[in-house]
Amino acid sequence: MPATKRLFAGPALRDLRRAAGLRQGEMAERLGISAPYLSQLENGDRPLTPRLLERLSRAFPLDWREPEADTRGSLAAALREAAADPLFADTFAGEETARLADQQPGFAQAFVTLHAAYRRAGQRLQIIDEAMDVDASDSGGARLPWEEVRDWFHLANNYIDPVDRAAEKLARQLARGASSPPVDAIEDHLRSALSVSLLYAHDHGLREFDDSMRHLVIDPGLPAESRRFQLAHQLASLALRDEIAAVVEGAHLRTAAARQLLFVGLSNYAAGALLMPYEAFRAAARAARHDIDRLAQGFGTSFEQTCHRLSTLQREGARGVPFFFCRVDMAGNITKRHSATRLQFARFGGACPLWIVHEAVAIPDRILVQLAETPDGVRYVSMAKGLVKPSGSFTRAPRRYAVALGCETAHAGEFIYADGMDLSSGSAATPIGVSCRICPRDDCDQRAFPPSDRPIAVDPDRRGVVPYRIG
Repeated sequence: MPATKRLFAGPALRDLRRAAGLRQGEMAERLGISAPYLSQLENGDRPLTPRLLERLSRAFPLDWREPEADTRGSLAAALREAAADPLFADTFAGEETARLADQQPGFAQAFVTLHAAYRRAGQRLQIIDEAMDVDASDSGGARLPWEEVRDWFHLANNYIDPVDRAAEKLARQLARGASSPPVDAIEDHLRSALSVSLLYAHDHGLREFDDSMRHLVIDPGLPAESRRFQLAHQLASLALRDEIAAVVEGAHLRTAAARQLLFVGLSNYAAGALLMPYEAFRAAARAARHDIDRLAQGFGTSFEQTCHRLSTLQREGARGVPFFFCRVDMAGNITKRHSATRLQFARFGGACPLWIVHEAVAIPDRILVQLAETPDGVRYVSMAKGLVKPSGSFTRAPRRYAVALGCETAHAGEFIYADGMDLSSGSAATPIGVSCRICPRDDCDQRAFPPSDRPIAVDPDRRGVVPYRIG
């Protein structure tokens, strides 16, 4: 049996330590080794062991990337990631996963494939919600255009590389040395480069563009951040039309309405990428530990726009923290949603009533935080804030909703809203689910419906919080 190839990664380890601003002694303490041993590792005198690789992944989940060079090394990394699922608790040690990948590559690959299929099956189970909540007689069982576009963004992991890079390039031209293009630079580019006349006037909606006359009207009653975003949307839809159209063409959506909705959605995406250019925004987010208010102030964006942009930082080789993001209205409907984490949202209807975002809707301009645990044992730190978007007129009611942003506790050190939380306490986490119809918890006092895949028992002589027991 051939020996496992030893991994010497001194430069990568040294770069990681310096990027984290740690001295050798501090880094060694985090890894549970001595400073002389770390020095030998950094100098290339000692190889990294499987146990050390596991510790590095846990201590630096966002920054550490194994310098894998061969297929078997990549398989070991994929196996470690799959085995880290709470479903398996502490079944596998670092040495065992490395040994399996080396000695039983066929089995290891099958395990990784099976775990991926398990994750996909969990997501498909949520379609039960859709099937039960949508009247099939109206839609013929097919997705509506907005549902098709929503699912397209989800499958794209909410990151559209050609549009994002094109917007970042345009931002560099307009930023004038600032972190984000100022509003006058956007206005000047619309007028001079795209021959668009611009007017701020009421009674034309939020934004109205006459393509034949090249005339754009923006509602002056919008908050400054919203006016700037509408300008950026129009600029992106014109200046990046070819890039956006190519993505729409490659999406193979069924209807013209879906394709038009996707064009609008991609223009909004490009506007966010223009105002918060990827590399500059990612660096600022890391430096501020994802403090939304600081980032919004630095880039001139709204709280919601900033949260949404953080959920899109999934560029290969330069990923941000994997966040989930959603927007919930006063009725509990999820009107925006994306997750780069294992947490998935109900496709229709409201989210779990135990989730802090529902409380945040009723308390505007106050940030609430929560440590939550889903039925699969994964814990999340989430932040939620209620927002009121003014209408600019007494005759139109302001829009009230809440946004939520969160990550798995493995990234809590990067998320300022986790400060002060007891992440290790067994009782500190609120038990939440995706939706009642697919939540397996049988002891939840907030359950609205029984789970769709389990029987119920009704006892006329006994009444609990709900009038049935889950089988």
